[in-house]
Amino acid sequence: MGNRLSKIYTRTGDDGTTGLGDGSRVAKDDARIEACGAVDECNSAIGVVLAVPGLPAVVREALVAIQHELFDLGGELSVPGHRAIGDAQVLRLEQSLDDLNAGLPPLREFILPGGGAAAAACHVARAVCRPAEPRAGTLARQYEVAPPALRYLNRL
Repeated sequence: MGNRLSKIYTRTGDDGTTGLGDGSRVAKDDARIEACGAVDECNSAIGVVLAVPGLPAVVREALVAIQHELFDLGGELSVPGHRAIGDAQVLRLEQSLDDLNAGLPPLREFILPGGGAAAAACHVARAVCRPAEPRAGTLARQYEVAPPALRYLNRL
C-alpha cells in the first residue's frame, strides 16, 4: 500500500506550489495541475452519474471502467514520464461506445440536456469532462504527454 495521509492538510502548498507524484513541486496553476484537476472533475462527475438509482448495468459497468482509467490517467499526468493509458484502453473505450450506441437511431439534432435524473447527470458529466481534453492538450504543448492519453480524453 502507498503512503496514507494522516492529516488532510500538509502546509507544504502555502507557498503556491504543490507536489507531483514523483515528489517534484510545481506552481498550483501549472498546466500539469490544471490537466490533473480537469480529469479529477470528470471522474467526480461520473461518480454522480453512478449515484443515480436504476442505471442500466451495462452503463454502470462502462462508467466504473472509465472511472478506473481516469484515475490511472490522473496518475499518468501527475508523474512525469509515467504511462498508464495505452492503446488498449482507447480501444476498450471505443468498443464500449460502439456497443452502447449500436441500438440507437442516427442522431439528427442536438439533444437538450435534461430528461430523467440519469440523463441529466450524464449531460452534466459530459459538460464537466469536456475541458479535460484541452487542458491535456495545453500540457502536451509544454511537456511530453503520451498520445494514447490524449486520444482517450478525445473519445471520452
